[in-house]
Amino acid sequence: MTVIRWVRRRKTQILLFLSVVGPGIITANVDNDAGGILTYSQSGAQFGYSLLWTMLPVTLALIVVQEMCSRMGAVTGKGLSDLIREEYGLRTTFFLMIALVITNFGNVVSEFAGVASSLELFDIPKYVSVPLAALAVWLIVLKGNYKTVEKVFLAASFFYITYIIAGVLAKPDWIHALMATVTPPGKEHLKNSAYLYMTVGVVGTTIAPWMQFYLQASIVEKGVTAKQYGASRLDVVAGCVFTDVVAWFIIVSCAATLYVHGFRDIKDAADAANALRPLAGDYAYILFAVGLFNASLFAASILPLSTAYTVCEGLGFESGIDKQFGEARFFYWLYTILIVVGAGVILLPNFPYIKIIILSQVLNGMVLPFVLIFMLLLVNKKELMGEYRNTTLFNAVAWATVVIVIALSTALMVTSLRS
Repeated sequence: MTVIRWVRRRKTQILLFLSVVGPGIITANVDNDAGGILTYSQSGAQFGYSLLWTMLPVTLALIVVQEMCSRMGAVTGKGLSDLIREEYGLRTTFFLMIALVITNFGNVVSEFAGVASSLELFDIPKYVSVPLAALAVWLIVLKGNYKTVEKVFLAASFFYITYIIAGVLAKPDWIHALMATVTPPGKEHLKNSAYLYMTVGVVGTTIAPWMQFYLQASIVEKGVTAKQYGASRLDVVAGCVFTDVVAWFIIVSCAATLYVHGFRDIKDAADAANALRPLAGDYAYILFAVGLFNASLFAASILPLSTAYTVCEGLGFESGIDKQFGEARFFYWLYTILIVVGAGVILLPNFPYIKIIILSQVLNGMVLPFVLIFMLLLVNKKELMGEYRNTTLFNAVAWATVVIVIALSTALMVTSLRS
């Protein structure tokens, strides 16, 4: 009887996990977008395995921040911008929304740039790839419901395994890579300004303001409650771990090939795929290029969606994929405008979209501290969270994480302005 009860309990736990899985895995994986892939590729190409140590603290920081956000969604049943508006007023929320729209627009542009560059590796011009990609991501959300869209996004999440396979095909020095992952950097690295800049870049690309708003909105729309939160937390942790395992393999694949053979100048993620071809073979090249396309298309869907959720919640408009166009006009129109303008920018000749991408990184660094502080204040409100508010130990870890993330984001913002 004991064995039967154990089996039944495990079956119930698995079914509960499957019922809530999605928001955590999807949100974390979108973080490995075109900009993230470029950053990880550059770190491997320029410094070999020596930046792998960042993966452990990065994963911890991501788990802490994402866990708090998803817990708030499950307990309150409200999105993050909705809570900020209720607790701190419409004026504060309005200015925060403006900053997020500007920031996310730059990110949307970078994702369509990733779509264009990844398919140009297969000789498909941007004038074909970008409009088709924009139409595809628009139709997925406009014509689907939440369950359908989530299934598409989950499928896209698991395509990131292409980077793990590409890393294996690169035939790295596994012992060296594993040792570098648990070994702090030496003094010679800490005196190298380029190394410090790349360290800030690797950590700074991990947590973006849009992620917290999208994750909490997804938890709410999926209908996850406080009773289900134990299984939902597993979804969040699994997503954070998987996305950083993928990042680890991107660094390893570029360290084992580009760094070893002296290819140190990577201007975009497509450069990394091109450089891999003669060093790791056609399969690694194709997997890296397909991974870049998937990541860019995936993020080009999520970022406008996150922006639409955030703005509509913050300003009190109806929002949600399960709603019809007529029920949430502002939500769908904002989503449409971001896609059309973001894709259109890439098609303009000589448009300085690189500057827009850099500006979006700067704004990310400016907005993130406010978002994280609001989150910590909200998650500790007894009237909101009750028994689910942070413990003293978790607060210590969370505030330390937030201070470090803010410091690194500020450093990334300053270095971006100087570049």
